[in-house]
Amino acid sequence: MDSSQGISAGTQQKIVIPNSNNEKLVGLLHETGSTEIVVLCHGFRSTKNDLVMKNVAAAIEKEGISAFRFDFSGNGESEGNFYFGNYNYEADDLHSVIRYFTNMNRVVPIIIGHSKGGDVVLVYASKYHDIRNVINLSGRYDLKKGIGERLGEDFLERIKKQGFIDIKEGNSGFRVTEESLMERLNTDMHEACLKIDKECRVLTVHGSADEVIPLEDAKEFAKIIPNHKLEIVEGADHCYTKHQSQLVATVMEFIKTVIVKNN
Repeated sequence: MDSSQGISAGTQQKIVIPNSNNEKLVGLLHETGSTEIVVLCHGFRSTKNDLVMKNVAAAIEKEGISAFRFDFSGNGESEGNFYFGNYNYEADDLHSVIRYFTNMNRVVPIIIGHSKGGDVVLVYASKYHDIRNVINLSGRYDLKKGIGERLGEDFLERIKKQGFIDIKEGNSGFRVTEESLMERLNTDMHEACLKIDKECRVLTVHGSADEVIPLEDAKEFAKIIPNHKLEIVEGADHCYTKHQSQLVATVMEFIKTVIVKNN
């Protein structure tokens, strides 16, 4: 489909999709009329309006391909409670979204996730085996890492003692329950990646100057995912703050090889 046929930016359609627990997931569809819809997944404590989500979705739309970015349950405009961890629950949210579009006779050829969303799309691919192309932007390989920085190094003793830890971040905060912490600690990305079909193509993009998740994590994904390509964006931080155009170009190059547009 020629991009000139696409609906111009700013005509995004709000769509509400119930998840398997009947919580309403709220998303924005960049509708171009293409059969294909690329689905985008945000990171931890983020939303569909994150800069990476918005810029990548806009670039996909510009190519004449529809894109859908949504809030996981407990985040942004979506219903439900916010939980630390929650990787499998969010993969289930994503399943509800994909099923919704499939039932509308649309095709989801690619799922994209940033940061925690990168892990969620990989967990999804390991569980459902119905998506052939996955883009992991700056996902974390070892989920046991990065917790101490957020919760304090003695997090395990504290959570065992009182059953939860309250974290304050800026003007807001969140509660980490023992159950949600254990869900994260028990989510094994190595095991998950071994269950991804060999036919499923995975692109990992990671910034060389990522200050949140080290570049080594991306290299670990490259070692174990069978059908994998690693693209390193030189100098980019975790949110690609000064490297949005390089990020978008890298993602779009992959998408164009997957979706061969008619015309």
